[in-house]
Amino acid sequence: MATDAVDLLIEDHRKIRGLFKEFQQAGADANRKGQLVKQILEALTMHTYIENECMYPETRRLLPDLDEAILESYEEHHVADVLGFELAMMSPDNEHFEAKTMVLIETVTHHIEEEEKEWFPKVREGVPAQQLQSLGAQLAELMKKAPRKPTAPAALKKAMDAVRA
Repeated sequence: MATDAVDLLIEDHRKIRGLFKEFQQAGADANRKGQLVKQILEALTMHTYIENECMYPETRRLLPDLDEAILESYEEHHVADVLGFELAMMSPDNEHFEAKTMVLIETVTHHIEEEEKEWFPKVREGVPAQQLQSLGAQLAELMKKAPRKPTAPAALKKAMDAVRA
């Protein structure tokens, strides 16, 4: 049976939370933490891609009352993208690596809680089950071609280009 969009995203959240927990329990092993951050960044990059490309635009179209919450979610993704890009450029031995990862974890955990508690229930209530199934299939297809590594967010690329000019 196909998975609906909300179930698919909640399952992604569960996996991401599991990686966060592993990182927090990894102790002082910088190599292990570096491996976990790579896994976290891959999972987050793929997840934010499918939400930004499909879930958020469709939800805005189908449920305009959620527009403000979704715009906030886009911005939370942007913050996670910036932190992820910075972490991807860092060595696990960098004194800021763990602190930056913890800020990423806190930011994403807050974002997940808002989605799951505040607007996913509204999506379930306002979008017919068949449409959620179709949206879930679209998300699953997008996941296959989603980027796996963080890239510089557009605003950061623009600022970097201006500095180079």
